[in-house]
Amino acid sequence: MEIFIQPIGKLINEFSKLPGVGKKTAQRYAYKIVNMSKEEAEEFARAIVECKQKVRYCKICGNFSEGEVCDVCKTRDKSIICVVRDPRDVVAMEKLREYKGVYHVLHGVISPMEGIGPNDIRIKELLARIDGSVKEVIMATNPDVEGEATAMYIAKLLKPLGVNVTRLAHGIPIGGELEYTDEVTLSRALSERKAL
Repeated sequence: MEIFIQPIGKLINEFSKLPGVGKKTAQRYAYKIVNMSKEEAEEFARAIVECKQKVRYCKICGNFSEGEVCDVCKTRDKSIICVVRDPRDVVAMEKLREYKGVYHVLHGVISPMEGIGPNDIRIKELLARIDGSVKEVIMATNPDVEGEATAMYIAKLLKPLGVNVTRLAHGIPIGGELEYTDEVTLSRALSERKAL
């Protein structure tokens, strides 16, 4: 016997397909939609459809864009490229309001365990962007096994092209405590220390 009437059950099922949304959260979302006014629900639905219709990937960097080329690629310093895993990482970098270069979104990282190799992410597109005007490529992939492997692989491909390849520094977070810091992070923080 179905616990929910069909329209609510279907809505719960759709919400539970979203990452990080379990059955309970999906139920809360579905009930919220049911309790919205017709106008609010239609506006919510229009926002989803409009997003799907208007958002695409920038043909240069691979970030989200409303046009063929995103505003960052149109207006920023193209001599520095920051390589990130996905568009969410671009948002994180942009929150700093300090980075003035452009991005390259890989849409994944090398992960043999998941069957993702170098040809499955946007490495060829990055290499195609390297010309005499690019001075530095910043590897800003996550400091996990896959992120490190991807950064090292790309760095090996870029170094013969005469580009300065850098990596975001890793270490102990502000407010962190040494006793709770893992050995790898502590070792990296020690080896990448700088003068005050």
